[in-house]
Amino acid sequence: MNFTAGEYIYINKPYRMTSFGALAYVRTRVSRKIGVRRVKIGHAGTLDPLATGVLILCTGKKTKEIESLQLHDKEYTATLQLGATTPSYDMEHEVDATYPTAHITRELIDSVLTNFVGDIQQVPPQYSACKIGGDRAYELMRKGKEVELAAKTVHIDSVDVIDFNPTTMQLSIRVVCGKGTYIRSLARDIGQALNSGAYLTALCRTRLGGIRIEDCITIEDFPNWLEEQEIELS
Repeated sequence: MNFTAGEYIYINKPYRMTSFGALAYVRTRVSRKIGVRRVKIGHAGTLDPLATGVLILCTGKKTKEIESLQLHDKEYTATLQLGATTPSYDMEHEVDATYPTAHITRELIDSVLTNFVGDIQQVPPQYSACKIGGDRAYELMRKGKEVELAAKTVHIDSVDVIDFNPTTMQLSIRVVCGKGTYIRSLARDIGQALNSGAYLTALCRTRLGGIRIEDCITIEDFPNWLEEQEIELS
């Protein structure tokens, strides 16, 4: 492998690690392995800290392909807790409101989900990396400032139910979507469409383009994987 000339590294990002944290972990070890101060590396598509799954890292000249990789479709599995909301639409924050769920049935869920297929308008989460006047939305929120984000058009190819537990009101779905789709916002909007609330309790990106989670290396296994590679120095 020639990391300076350019390689792809497929990482299964762990829970509670940022995408940049995973990148920094890999960059430190690759740089040390090939004897450079700081190998050029970037990632194709940020994952939230509480999300896991496919993170494509590009080194060297392959970093020029990041933008095109981000245009590829993505597949996620997500678990939603129905009947409640949080400010971040996931478990980063505590529940801030609860809602009725007695009326929610599998039939209602199936009916509602059809409304989220195709081109839809979606407002990004206030706790997100979207920029407002040069500042990240989540940074402004954490400073107690008001954040208003405009709706964007995103494309969702499919939303399918994996499982629904009417006792715990937990709903697991599989989503295939395009660039810019926030699954946290989708969870919020599904909750509202059900005349209730919802937030994410789990999220995994299982595919990005042709790369599946089965193709990825865990952070724990990365040092051993790197040791096994035949390195070509340019």
